[in-house]
Amino acid sequence: MSGSNKRRDKNATTVYSPEKNATGDIVYPGIDAIRAWLESNAISEVECLVPDMTGNARGKFIPAHQFLSRADLKLPESIMIQTVTGEYTDEHWGFVEPTDTDMLLVPDPDSLRKVPWAREPTAQIIADCYKASGEPHPLASRNVLKHILRLYEEAGLRAQVAPEVEFFLVQKNTDPDYELMPPKGRSGRREVARMSFSIDAVAEFEDFVEDMYDFADAQALDVDTLIHENGAAQLEINFNHGDPLDMADQVFVFKRTVRETAQRHNMYATFMAKPMQKEPGSALHIHQSILSLETGKNIFNGPDDEPTAELMHYIAGLQRYTPDLISFYAPNVNSYRRLAPDISAPINLSWGYDNRTTAFRVPDSTPENRRVENRFPGADANPYLAIAASLASGLLGLEHKLQPTAPHQGTANDDNIEVARSLEEAVRRLNGNEDLSRVIGDLFLQAYAAVKLDEFEEFNRVISSWEREHLLLQV
Repeated sequence: MSGSNKRRDKNATTVYSPEKNATGDIVYPGIDAIRAWLESNAISEVECLVPDMTGNARGKFIPAHQFLSRADLKLPESIMIQTVTGEYTDEHWGFVEPTDTDMLLVPDPDSLRKVPWAREPTAQIIADCYKASGEPHPLASRNVLKHILRLYEEAGLRAQVAPEVEFFLVQKNTDPDYELMPPKGRSGRREVARMSFSIDAVAEFEDFVEDMYDFADAQALDVDTLIHENGAAQLEINFNHGDPLDMADQVFVFKRTVRETAQRHNMYATFMAKPMQKEPGSALHIHQSILSLETGKNIFNGPDDEPTAELMHYIAGLQRYTPDLISFYAPNVNSYRRLAPDISAPINLSWGYDNRTTAFRVPDSTPENRRVENRFPGADANPYLAIAASLASGLLGLEHKLQPTAPHQGTANDDNIEVARSLEEAVRRLNGNEDLSRVIGDLFLQAYAAVKLDEFEEFNRVISSWEREHLLLQV
């Protein structure tokens, strides 16, 4: 069931109309295939999941026999506007019904997977959220991405993306007042030096890596390459190119998988953008190419195997709209510690050919595989929103035929900072752009900004150890 790219019909559905069987019970699309899969795998329990605004999994545990007979899978819509700490915004009732009404959950059969670490045979399935009227719920991040994919289809285009996900392994830390440390490997020692691309450094965590791959394989996650990144005990997993919705689902599931695997090996895995002061941050780089629905060919490659005007328009869209959408790529207060000079993260809007210091990179590849890599998103980003923001920017660039700057030569790390340096500054850029309101949704943009501003204000009330050390007796 998992790993399917056959999503166009589903993406084209704008209103959910429940169907009833002969006995009058509501049945979900694909329920017969879901039933057959659950029975063939002897599944006893189902996790029905919904990614929230932060990208965390919300949902219900349901016995398999009840899941198949339930016609009223619901969750309160207010879970979509909770902050990362579980609080609600002051504008809460401006975004959801004052009655805190329910959303209808419609399980997506293409997202059905096993939960390989569960003690009992358990399945997980991602559900789409709908209003009682049958319309896709505007506050659901998965629906935001699906809407943008519909816009691509209306334009005769189909997007493909390949995420690269970085994360740190860290020693278990149960007291947040203590700094994080790399875990000990099988040698009994910690990494103390940069071990980029080191085979032996990865081998220190061989048991973790093998279990992670086993779990990924059991869930049909399309993972490709594993490397050791720049930081101590920092790893990166690359995914193969695929349908954007399917890849967002896979990253969503993968992050749960890595955390679970690490716990089994008595350590934590973190996708925090900048978890350690002296180490680089973790990114969610997104490679993207656009195909013509009519020809099936990559629109970034011309008949002469040269870059096309469409590639330039797409890059220009990324340059134009990224400052307004940076909070989708850097969604937490910690995210902006990663976006700083000289720590392997973009700080401006430059682009270049095979230039890893620029924000937008056109990797060296065969002409038919020509693509753009967006290097802004952090590993802490909601994958649905990060992919949606990147594709929306490129689509608007194509629509308006925008022109990019000249490709950057040499390092871009010495150039001026051109993006927000705090969450507050970033989210204040979200409102007032008609193009973004049209492709993402005005209500979602307002709700997202409210949630993130509340997170910023809550963080801003915390007095740090740096302030106590340097200001307590000296100002």
